[in-house]
Amino acid sequence: MTSQLQKPIYAPSFSLFPKSSINPNHLIKHGNPSLISIVPRHHVHQNRNKKNSSSLVIRAASGELKSSPASVSTVTSTENQAFTVKALVTVTVTAGGFLSSLSLTRPLDDITDLLGKTLILELVSAELDPKTGLEKETVKGYAHNASHKDNEVVYETTFTIPEGFGDVGAVQVENEHHKEIFIKSIDLDGFPKGTVNIPCNSWAHSKFDNPRKRIFFTNKSYIPSETPRGLKKLRESELQTLRGDGGGQRKTSDRIYDYDTYNDLGDPDNNDELARPVLGGKDHPYPRRCRTGRPRSKKDPLSEQRSSSVYVPRDEAFSEVKQLTFSTKTLKSVLHALIPSLETALLDPDLGFPYFTAIDSLFNEGITLPKPKTGGFFQTIIPRLVKTITDGGDDLLLFETPEIIDRDKFAWFRDEEFSRQTLAGLNPYSIELVKEWPLKSKLDPEVYGPPESLITTEVVEKEIKGCMTVNEALERNKMFILDYHDLLMPYVNKVREIEGTTLYGSRTLFFLTDDGTLRPIAIELTRPPVGDKPQWKQVFTPTWEATGCWLWRLAKAHVLAHDSGYHQLVVHWLRTHCSTEPYIIAANRQLSVMHPIYRLLHPHFRYTMEINALARESLINAGGIIESSFSPGKYSMEFSSAAYDQLWRFDMEALPADLIRRGMAVEDPTAEHGLKLTIEDYPFANDGLIMWDAIKEWVSDYVNHYYPDPNLIESDTELQGWWTEVRTKGHADKKDEPWWPVLKTPESLIHTLTTIIWVTAGHHSAVNFGQYTYGGYFPNRPTIARTNMPTEDPSEEFFQNFMKKPEVALLMCFPSQIQATKVMAVLDVLSNHSPDEEYIGDCLESAWAENPVIKAAYERFSGNLKRLEGIIDERNTNLKLKNRVGAGVVPYELLKPFSTPGVTGMGVPNSISI
Repeated sequence: MTSQLQKPIYAPSFSLFPKSSINPNHLIKHGNPSLISIVPRHHVHQNRNKKNSSSLVIRAASGELKSSPASVSTVTSTENQAFTVKALVTVTVTAGGFLSSLSLTRPLDDITDLLGKTLILELVSAELDPKTGLEKETVKGYAHNASHKDNEVVYETTFTIPEGFGDVGAVQVENEHHKEIFIKSIDLDGFPKGTVNIPCNSWAHSKFDNPRKRIFFTNKSYIPSETPRGLKKLRESELQTLRGDGGGQRKTSDRIYDYDTYNDLGDPDNNDELARPVLGGKDHPYPRRCRTGRPRSKKDPLSEQRSSSVYVPRDEAFSEVKQLTFSTKTLKSVLHALIPSLETALLDPDLGFPYFTAIDSLFNEGITLPKPKTGGFFQTIIPRLVKTITDGGDDLLLFETPEIIDRDKFAWFRDEEFSRQTLAGLNPYSIELVKEWPLKSKLDPEVYGPPESLITTEVVEKEIKGCMTVNEALERNKMFILDYHDLLMPYVNKVREIEGTTLYGSRTLFFLTDDGTLRPIAIELTRPPVGDKPQWKQVFTPTWEATGCWLWRLAKAHVLAHDSGYHQLVVHWLRTHCSTEPYIIAANRQLSVMHPIYRLLHPHFRYTMEINALARESLINAGGIIESSFSPGKYSMEFSSAAYDQLWRFDMEALPADLIRRGMAVEDPTAEHGLKLTIEDYPFANDGLIMWDAIKEWVSDYVNHYYPDPNLIESDTELQGWWTEVRTKGHADKKDEPWWPVLKTPESLIHTLTTIIWVTAGHHSAVNFGQYTYGGYFPNRPTIARTNMPTEDPSEEFFQNFMKKPEVALLMCFPSQIQATKVMAVLDVLSNHSPDEEYIGDCLESAWAENPVIKAAYERFSGNLKRLEGIIDERNTNLKLKNRVGAGVVPYELLKPFSTPGVTGMGVPNSISI
């Protein structure tokens, strides 16, 4: 075929600076008035149209807008004659891409010269040549810049399609520019049966960086055995490209997915104190992360050198909307600019708050920050928190009052709220039913001392005032526990060697009252033997006398620090962010983008690898925010590894299985959701089970459509390859565990996919977006405890000071001023919804829109989630539900599916994107 050169009809006048929003309904009118240009109304990945419309917008010569049915993904050419097709390639202008280098100040002829640069397109037939049995020759065309409007540039070309070419199955693109470009979509207009629309939403590298052509398949999904014969080699070739060869250092433009251990958290070359063990392997089991191939550390050949930016495959990076308005810029600026400024403003790193009104001043007076080198810098990155002081030009860090304190200033002080938050707070994943009595440690008594708990039958029966015996309470499922004893004990003595902090093993016992609320009845704190000192432990209970009251408050502060560390390191980081990355790597290595399961999971993987890389860079790294401000300090990631080793099981990550394991529910076929909750008013579980069922119904409809014959699941080579790689490479340290699901039936596949979607959406949202609401006022959730209990080997002076002014002892135990303000600033960012967030059930993927069965199933799913919104609103007004409704109580909205941007305490994004 002879390619036709399309000259630009005009050199448009336009601004090439990126804007924060892109008009997804952008219409482009080309030179010939007889032509009709078609572009999809729904816009995916970077900035989707939230109306989920799958119709097209057509602008005829008159300029009138009309609607037409959704475009088809493959159409057949006329067998008897050749015909002409126009291709429109929509490219999004990006800050780092080729077009960003243009400016209005450039001479017109220079711009015209640049506009002459081309993209080479090749149409690939889905069919083999019947004569040769080989792939048909591709149809090539040179696309040139034809028009520009807002943030989109359209390249166009025409093709002469030879007779008998058949269905178009893919388009190959060669980018002749010296920089990458972001291709939004390719539309092929002129086929007898309609327009072929290929949503790309991906980067095309420069041919000078990589000679391989970029492949974009059409919207139609195929399991491997049903792949059109003309696309089989191309399908496998693309997967080979994504797997790479396992060697070399990765470049920014790469699209290669591979595995490595967490060997980049330490920085021994910079400081011996920053050396950390490798996580992943026999000594410290852990999931795998994406391989970067950076050089080895000079001092520790097992570890990678650190760098200022961490590689993620190109399509996993944040969109510019997110980069320019939100996460990357904001979080990095908070970590690398705001926090050092805080450390300058607050000179003493160990200085605590002298009184509680000093904590209040963070919300009404703020902290004056040194004037930044660039004027108004902080205000531009976090305007919610940083205000400019008009007089001196300095910046003021003024925290917004978290909702919990705005509603009830003393909520954090009350035992009822302490208990309520185990069911409806930031960490609803740790509370469990007491199943064995008496309480007893499973650790080696030779190392850790006597295993028996001091929370005895007598202690409990005294606290529950004789209303029933302990045995009756156990039989009636009335006793619950937060048990961090055995997990924390191995770290107690090590953490105590770190200056400015301490640690205990802890158990906190609760009693379920007749009104369905929990009441704390005992806290046990334990220190193992150290040196010549024997094990120390003590039980604290609520009491009416002054000394006991203050000791109880101090014991609660220690337990909350334990819960904060466990929540952040295990419930949040390990069980969502960290464990999901292997699913993403394996999916891109083993599942073609044409695979229906890839297309089902892809929205739930958006941005996760990027945010995980950012966490390794600044949050969970040696000396980062977690180590400096959370229990258990520099051993935080080792602790996370121990929890993975002892507790993590894929089969228990499903919400129903998690509730059953913790004794918070039992199977009951007659009950709603098939479960009977042990505590009926358990807001997280009540809302979560509705979402779980909605996800499962959607996944069931999807799987049953693509696998009408169950045998297709076991014979699906890509699907089996993906799941095998998740187990044997992504979670290699648990590859031989018997509990891994085996994908042989629709039921096993549905359950596996539902679990992954739940973890990335519901689970993550429930433990992430309430961080500022519950942790923004840090006395409610101190992240670290800095002093021992006054009753543990106290000096005479310390104990006397406690007796004179117990409030000071509590403030000394709380995080220091620098620790608290650093964490508060970071929690504000992590609780934020991006302007380009994609919420579960809100965005109809274009591939789903073209399949009537899948589209109808998704609309049912979306409708179920909208109903959940109404159910949650109704529940939050029901005064009988005391764990979510009451005077000054924050309504439980963390599992409300939708949200506006900002810190809202609601909204369930599709993916772990912050």
